[in-house]
Amino acid sequence: MHNPLRQIDTKEVELPDTTYVRDIETKVFQSIVVQCLLRIEGIALVEGNLIDNLFGREPAERITGIFVEQDPKTHSISVKLEVNVAYGVCIPEKADEIHTKVTQELSRLTGLHVSLVHVIFKNLITKTEWMGAASNDKEASYSEEF
Repeated sequence: MHNPLRQIDTKEVELPDTTYVRDIETKVFQSIVVQCLLRIEGIALVEGNLIDNLFGREPAERITGIFVEQDPKTHSISVKLEVNVAYGVCIPEKADEIHTKVTQELSRLTGLHVSLVHVIFKNLITKTEWMGAASNDKEASYSEEF
């Protein structure tokens, strides 16, 4: 029998390159940022409103003020954060600490370039309010949910 494939040189047949696609949902970025912010002293996360509490939403779903935009063309992300800061904390130093830690953590865990970290200090809270918020954050145990 005649096999026409024997006459074809295998060097002439080229397989197409494999394309790898990696999509990361916004909730993943938000969760990473929440975990990072929980380890920074002198700030508290901006939480949802009364309606969130009435509907009994989970602690991670009540967190607001973390906005992430991805640019798939440049493989980069930009992050906008809204946080409360404790009275007596030096805001420029705290902003630098937030910028550094969030950028390092997001880059390390996602492999993406962080093009922007925009920190907005939303409200000033007293040390006692901050201590209460910190203990509530630990009780809510965000890390178990992720």
